[in-house]
Amino acid sequence: MQPVFGAHLNDQGRLFGGQLVAWIDIVAGAVARRHCHCNVTTAEIDSLQFKEPVYKGSVVVLHGKLTCVGRTSMEVRVDSYREELNGDRKLVNTAYLVLVALDGNGKPTPVPGLACETPEEKAEWEAGRKRRELRRTRREESY
Repeated sequence: MQPVFGAHLNDQGRLFGGQLVAWIDIVAGAVARRHCHCNVTTAEIDSLQFKEPVYKGSVVVLHGKLTCVGRTSMEVRVDSYREELNGDRKLVNTAYLVLVALDGNGKPTPVPGLACETPEEKAEWEAGRKRRELRRTRREESY
């Protein structure tokens, strides 16, 4: 949970996107570290979709979940919500980040597999594999 203060706002009086990205990166890093039990680094922020504005005095709730893993990389989905005083939440942003596990020398190191049990987890895994292929294509085609 992050309260939104005046210092977090852009010149339009809304939460500065860069601040939200910083909070998202922190959450994704914590999720990835918990999975691999080692340090991680953000390799890519794949997708950011801003759906709702956030204003001063709001509270932003961030929820991160591991969606897909490779040999040394992990994809984390972070959903950000604006929480109202009555507890209702509105989705503000969905982001997918790729983080890489690092050994003691700062080199990529293998990560544990991910057990997908529910239909939702299996669907997210398949979507993560598709995003991984799209990222690979973008790198190969330099766009």
